[in-house]
Amino acid sequence: MVQTAPLLRQRAATAPTLVLVQIASLQAGSAVAKGAYAAVGPSALAGMRLFFAAVILWLLVRPSLRRVTAAQWRAVMSLGVVFAAMNVAYFQAISRLPIGVAATVELLGPLALSIALSRRLEHLAVALLALTGVLLLAGPGASLSAAGLMLGLAAAVCRAAYVVLSGRVGRLFSDWTGLTLALACGACLLTPVAAVTDGAAVAAHPAVLLTGGLVAVLSSLIPYALDMTVLRRIDVRAFGVLLALSPAVAAAAGFLLLGEQLTARQLIAVALVVLASAWSVRRAGGAVAAGSGASKRAA
Repeated sequence: MVQTAPLLRQRAATAPTLVLVQIASLQAGSAVAKGAYAAVGPSALAGMRLFFAAVILWLLVRPSLRRVTAAQWRAVMSLGVVFAAMNVAYFQAISRLPIGVAATVELLGPLALSIALSRRLEHLAVALLALTGVLLLAGPGASLSAAGLMLGLAAAVCRAAYVVLSGRVGRLFSDWTGLTLALACGACLLTPVAAVTDGAAVAAHPAVLLTGGLVAVLSSLIPYALDMTVLRRIDVRAFGVLLALSPAVAAAAGFLLLGEQLTARQLIAVALVVLASAWSVRRAGGAVAAGSGASKRAA
């Protein structure tokens, strides 16, 4: 089915709103998870996050495994591995760093991917502007945990892989079966590890299971579903730049929910990434329309 240019422009125009909701939900979930670290460790929250998200989505979608092809299985299993690694790395990172800083370091992955995929000087300039803000937010000037920064970089690599694989799974499945299976694969990998390392702590604080369920909804179900929807509407480059809003929202969530202070330097960095994102959004509609016109001429 050939989509018209107005429809494509409309779909692209909603992408920034969906990304903003995704970021807000994800960072709110991260703040809720970090607030529970006094009772259980990061691995426990990461395990519960994937487990509850997988269970909830499986009950809602009820995927038919017999219809899944070998290519689809390879894609969802790869995404599942990335889910497990990304969750552990990021939740360990925010246990050592302010959420705003951890989100900033993690964003280096999608931004590097966006720069690598840029084909025009304009795209490169926008991505570099966002990257400048990110580096300003996480650069020298404060005493930061080296282990936290390394874990944040590991999360950044996983995040870049997640963007690519999530888009691929979204294209291979017309519904939410792909996301459901990927979350299930990730949960099968991470949940047993979390049970061994933190099972006793969870048993000693059973109320944390409710926190884990809330984190699963805020940090997994809502963001991952929105990501897959957005990546069906815009390309990976534009998505990577839109994610530049993450540090701003993360810093705000850390301040409002955990009392992590915002500095003047962070506010300047926020302004830079918001500016880059706004420019990317303004240019997205024209690019989509041009692509649609080329597709119709080719047909």
